[in-house]
Amino acid sequence: MPIVFRSRVFSVDVGPHQFPDGREREIAVVRHAPSVVIVPMVADDRVMLIRQYRASVARVLWEIPAGGVNSGETPEQAAARECEEEIGLVPGDLQRIRSLFPVPGFCDEALIFFVARQLTTPPPDSTHRPDEDEDIETRIVSLAEARSMVARGDIIDLKTAYGLTLV
Repeated sequence: MPIVFRSRVFSVDVGPHQFPDGREREIAVVRHAPSVVIVPMVADDRVMLIRQYRASVARVLWEIPAGGVNSGETPEQAAARECEEEIGLVPGDLQRIRSLFPVPGFCDEALIFFVARQLTTPPPDSTHRPDEDEDIETRIVSLAEARSMVARGDIIDLKTAYGLTLV
């Protein structure tokens, strides 16, 4: 299918596709590299959340760290990097939980969920910093409080709401 739009984050393909029943239809697919989603546990019952502005919804949201897997990077490497970039801590223990497609009706992005534990300060020579368009605030809360934030509607990001069910 021909690419009709390309940005630094995703592209859009539009064209004919043959379905299993033999019929052909024109479809549009958002192509997006896999992303990692990290549940950073600072203690057995405490999680670190991030708060940042999301231009797509013009709101500040509470989330767990997440980001794309760069070319040549494993999901584990991406999860460790994103953890350090977004919360300033390096996971000593990173457990891969599962991979899911959040919106397979039009997008091929896979979300790969991890739980990060044994979080420590990065070495002084680390080059990992937040992206230039990120202004991130962090907060440590109990798992019970994070789940209450979902129930109250304070957390409205689906990957975060789901990620909190994994721990």
